[in-house]
Amino acid sequence: SRSGAPVLPLFILDPDEMPGAASLWWLHHSLASLAAALQSRVALLILRRGRPADILPRLIAETGAKAIYWNRCYEPHAVARDKALKSALAEKGVGVESFNGSLLAEPWQVKTGSGDPYKVFTPFWRALSQQPFDAPLAAPSKIRAAAPVGSDALEDWNLLPVKPDWAGGLRDTWQPGEQGAQDRLAAFVDRAMSTHRDARDLPDREGTSRLSPHLHWGEVSPRRIWHVARSAAEADAGSAAAAEPFLREVGWRDFAFHLIFNWPSMLSENWKSEFDAFPWASDDAAFLAWTKGETGYPLVDAGMRELWKTGWMHNRVRMVAASFLIKHLMIDWRRGAEWFEDTLVDADLAVNRASWQWVAGSGADAAPYFRIFNPVLQ
Repeated sequence: SRSGAPVLPLFILDPDEMPGAASLWWLHHSLASLAAALQSRVALLILRRGRPADILPRLIAETGAKAIYWNRCYEPHAVARDKALKSALAEKGVGVESFNGSLLAEPWQVKTGSGDPYKVFTPFWRALSQQPFDAPLAAPSKIRAAAPVGSDALEDWNLLPVKPDWAGGLRDTWQPGEQGAQDRLAAFVDRAMSTHRDARDLPDREGTSRLSPHLHWGEVSPRRIWHVARSAAEADAGSAAAAEPFLREVGWRDFAFHLIFNWPSMLSENWKSEFDAFPWASDDAAFLAWTKGETGYPLVDAGMRELWKTGWMHNRVRMVAASFLIKHLMIDWRRGAEWFEDTLVDADLAVNRASWQWVAGSGADAAPYFRIFNPVLQ
């Protein structure tokens, strides 16, 4: 926008990378919100469905575009895709620039004194939190719009459930879009951050920020969260003690991306190879009971039913439910991770897989594998 050239905002829905059902619901409403925000700035959001390697050259030919900009993705398949795209577009004389829009720091920026990636969160957090993070820029008030081109209709993508419409709980719980993200951040900082240190572990109250889906969908950046929380802490001594544990959780999200960028195999394989010989149980009936919240353990069942109804589960209960599947039912953590990815509205592949491996004991954690979350005492 700053270049003065006309801008064509574009979203590509790649059929090879379709998210889970709950995430599709969020995506529909997030795109509708983005389209409205862009329209108020005199720009139209173009929607295309297909593979980026096919769509981008066609769109360049239609528009005569000289440059393409995007925010980076860090999953292994996305890194490979984007590298190939950059090379192919450069051969056509098209400039490509990519940016960090979703993390505090790039996964390759935070390293040990010997230049290696971190394997343990606490020293990673110490190094990350000492870095300066630029404040986010304000959105441009007006965008010089490019000449309009053909666009898919959002409704034709059929992202919303119809028969049956099971999304009532999602509609009652969430407001997808940038405005919803900013409202939730402001409400958390004003009303809950000062008690967050203790309340975050109590699932019977609104003690957490619930910003995870907004972060996942790029509706708020971690840098904005960082600066808003730090500013509130500086203005109010009561918030100062709470900002650190809250921002530490934002840092855990960075750590998950740091791990999958440096050890991409951990998305599907045990990070600690000693677990490769673990004798997982093949118990479909037990797995089905877990997904339905019918295990007979109240806290586990409440969490799984909350997940089904709202697309979200309190973090403490996520750990208990995951531990129950892995260490009581002895079912492979990958099955649980896949279920979460279909039912969560905040299903970050990196965060979900790193967190499941943390609970299993096969991931990046200094604690021994035999940690078990007691589903009764919890």
